[in-house]
Formats: sequence, C-alpha cells, structure tokens
Amino acid sequence: MTVRIAPTHDVGADRLRSVRDLLDAAFDGDFSDDDWDHTLGGVHAWTEDEQGITAHGAVVMRRALHRGRSHRVGYVEGVAVRADRRRQGLGGLVMAELERVIDGAYVFGALGASDDGAALYRARGWQVWQGRLEVMGPEGIVRLAEEEGYVFLRPAAGRELPDPAAALVFDWRDGDVM
Repeated sequence: MTVRIAPTHDVGADRLRSVRDLLDAAFDGDFSDDDWDHTLGGVHAWTEDEQGITAHGAVVMRRALHRGRSHRVGYVEGVAVRADRRRQGLGGLVMAELERVIDGAYVFGALGASDDGAALYRARGWQVWQGRLEVMGPEGIVRLAEEEGYVFLRPAAGRELPDPAAALVFDWRDGDVM
C-alpha cells in the first residue's frame, strides 16, 4: 500500500474532513476540536483504499526546553487506523514516513501515547521519557505529572535523546498539552 505524504495545506479540504472522521471514530468521540487543531499545520502521512482513509498520522513542530536550550521537536499527532484495517501494518507504514520527516527536520520526535498505541511505538524503538515533564503555561512552568509515563521520545537520526535527569519543558497549547 502506498503511503502519501503532504503538508496540511496540500492535503485538501475533502481529505482533511475524511481524516477528521477517521480520528473521531478511532478515538470513540474523544477527539476534540483542540486535538484536531494540534494535528494541523505540519506534515501528514496517510493510506487510503476505495472506501477512504485507512490510516493517518501527522508530525508538527513544537518547542521543548531542556537544560536551558530550546529544541525543535517533531511531535506526532492524530495517529489512527480504520477499525477494519487494524493489525495489517498500516500504522507502521505511516509511522515510518513520520519518522523520516523527524529524521530530516527535527532534533527528536515526541508523542503522547494511548494505552492502545504504546505497543506500536515501543516496537518502533520509541522510548518512554523517564524524566520530569513540564509545560511553559500562561502562569509559568507547570509540572505534568499525569502525563509522565505516557510520553515517548525518539532521537532523530544521528542525534541523542535529552538527559532525563533534567526536566523537558514543552510549549503551551490549548486543550491537552501533551
């Protein structure tokens, strides 16, 4: 199956509506407008068949502070596979393209994993961040203890992951920060 890849502005309105429908179904209605907003503005990878979108993921740029340095992070969003096409390798195909984007444009990749998605990411070499997670919020830096253990990182090709002895402080965004 061919994986297509394009920036948000080249995906097209009809296809984006189909992606949103896939994400709404895959997350059982727990995919908010803020979650959708987080998925837009980067690079999308998807597969489709005669019935429509079968799998999707996107990588968007975020900033993360670590030991006083701001890093360009490829943050993976909106990963889902249509129910009738799960366990056929489509999630891995989409992730391979997103990882290629991360390798070419970012210092490392990051994502917040659901319990269902964690196995895919672990199998692809993503690692649970073992350090403290924080966000630079409107009121200053806030710890995200409830997100610790659910955020995975992957170094870009030829790079190393940040040292978990120091906090990783992500940029603020509305809705679920991670």
